[in-house]
Amino acid sequence: MRVNERIRAPEIRVIGSNGEQLGVMTPEVARAAAEEAGLDLVEVAPGSRPPVCRIMDYGRYKYEQKKKQGKGKGHSATLKEVKLRPRTDMHDLEFKLRNVRRFLMEGDKVKITLMFRGREIVHTQLGSKQLDKVKELLGNLATVENPPRMEGRFLSMILIPNREGIAEARKAEEAAEKARASEAGETAPEAEAANVPQEPEAAATETAAGE
Repeated sequence: MRVNERIRAPEIRVIGSNGEQLGVMTPEVARAAAEEAGLDLVEVAPGSRPPVCRIMDYGRYKYEQKKKQGKGKGHSATLKEVKLRPRTDMHDLEFKLRNVRRFLMEGDKVKITLMFRGREIVHTQLGSKQLDKVKELLGNLATVENPPRMEGRFLSMILIPNREGIAEARKAEEAAEKARASEAGETAPEAEAANVPQEPEAAATETAAGE
């Protein structure tokens, strides 16, 4: 991966640090913009014509990549806990499940705990349905290690990552990232073409036709 002065292409297509399209320019101009923002210019799609580069914090990017690789190789699973209520609504459930998915993707076990308050304890079937919904929404990302079990006023189960499901999810994320990079390279020329001023003769013809 080429960075800053190592980028040798005469022209590059540049994506800003927030994902915005900055257009085609020379590496020198792009580098100056990156330096002004205190960031780096990184070549992310060298095979595109012109190559696609992004303004980013390269040091942080390398750290995140190394962190991901470390988790994939030597991450020791820890037990995370996510707490629900028997009547947690769908919006809140989806919010909490985002954390569950993240924990599973990082290789951790997750304990899902439902707490019953007051007379809720006589409706334990609601808690069982809630846990069934959790399993359904997580799909093949998780495998049940310990099935639901009552402990006083708490109903809980423990989930572990499903390796095949996690691998499929990671492939899908990588494919989506490549698609976004490819789309950025393909749609930018169209946007630039739309901004090209019309030839005087063509503009005059259009005016005449309108009259």
